[in-house]
Amino acid sequence: MASADRGPKSEALGDDVSVEEEMGASDYLLKVVNFLWQPSESSYQHVWPPMRFGWKIIVGSIIGFFGAAFGSVGGVGGGGIFVPMLTLVVGFDPKSSTAISKCMIMGAAGSTVYYNLKLRHPTLDMPIIDYDLALLFQPMLMLGISIGVAFNVMFADWMVTVLLILLFLGTSSKAFMKGVETWKKETLMKKEAAKRADTNGSEEIEYKALPTGPGNAKEPKTRQLEVTILQNVCWKELGLLMFVWMAFLALQIVKEYTSNCSKSYWILNLLQIPVSVGVTAYEAVSLYRGKRVIASKGDQGTNWRVLQLVLYCATGILAGTVGGLLGLGGGFILGPLFLELGIPPQVSSATATFAMTFSSSMSVVEYYLLKRFPVPYAAYFVAVATVAAFIGQHAVRKLINILGRASLIIFILAFTIFVSAISLGGVGISNMIQKIQRHEYMGFETLCKYKAS
Repeated sequence: MASADRGPKSEALGDDVSVEEEMGASDYLLKVVNFLWQPSESSYQHVWPPMRFGWKIIVGSIIGFFGAAFGSVGGVGGGGIFVPMLTLVVGFDPKSSTAISKCMIMGAAGSTVYYNLKLRHPTLDMPIIDYDLALLFQPMLMLGISIGVAFNVMFADWMVTVLLILLFLGTSSKAFMKGVETWKKETLMKKEAAKRADTNGSEEIEYKALPTGPGNAKEPKTRQLEVTILQNVCWKELGLLMFVWMAFLALQIVKEYTSNCSKSYWILNLLQIPVSVGVTAYEAVSLYRGKRVIASKGDQGTNWRVLQLVLYCATGILAGTVGGLLGLGGGFILGPLFLELGIPPQVSSATATFAMTFSSSMSVVEYYLLKRFPVPYAAYFVAVATVAAFIGQHAVRKLINILGRASLIIFILAFTIFVSAISLGGVGISNMIQKIQRHEYMGFETLCKYKAS
């Protein structure tokens, strides 16, 4: 009888334990959900320091100057240096720093594009900006920017920090390895040129750009390094790019007169998809059928697979999303990607910056409509970045001609991305620790309840 009574009791006890375990697991899951999502809570409050002359402005200007100079040369914009400078030195909150960073990227990119508009490809008779390459990526970059700006409102800072560290360490490592590979090729070419000079009895060795992308494409005997802007612009491709930009601008302005998350709000957002996808699909189909080519790749730019084109378009969206989310130029992703495609460093930097000019200016419009930055501060730092980018382009071009190494651009790219990963990651981790200590809300924000303030 004792053993018979013990059986049902032990089964009941086991059922109670399993129920308690299930309740414990559900409570834990509920805590995680509450940590990440509380619709009534918001941790964001903008911090805009007063604009007055002092050491903060001086130090911030110096850091911003070098960040814009290096970023424009590498084709990445320099946002990874701007955001920590604006946060740690000047005193803006992280999200306002992201918005002002986009303004600086726009200024640096615009200055760099103006400088590059007259330049020709280092080894081929074509502009240094590859307009077909820009047309394939820029519409997707613009679409990604809109997604990224929305994520910037919704995502908590620690989520952005984790994404940033993982992404930047990977891309900087990839770019550095590409730089080492290009450096070795240039060294071999310099040795061959030195041997030829010894044979011919010539003392001077003229710099000849490394044909990184064009393969066996022959360089024309007479080729101008600089021409007028009117001769050097592909107007049809530029017109399509301007159409995408103006369509997005019109949609953003109209969206400002709708309420958040209303039916018209979502319709206007969704209308960006056919505009960007339509233009990119036109370019992708033309590339696939051989009607257009990525000319900067030379003979290699004629064979495209469907999966390859889809992957590149998806990468463009990813680059834009990351740029809008973190306040960086999409060049942090496009630059290393273009190098992997076999595009020469000078062309990769110029084309990535050209695409960034459209996307960053659109980000500035969106952030302005959200009232995410003070205009006087933004105007000042835009001026600093514009001047710095022009000086950086001129100085590095002279340095490449003296040293005969275009791989300097790749190393500057890798260095800028790595420094950005360390600086932005450090700032993000520091902010995250402070919020944990103060027991602040660290979950998602509500896009529909966001009010520009």
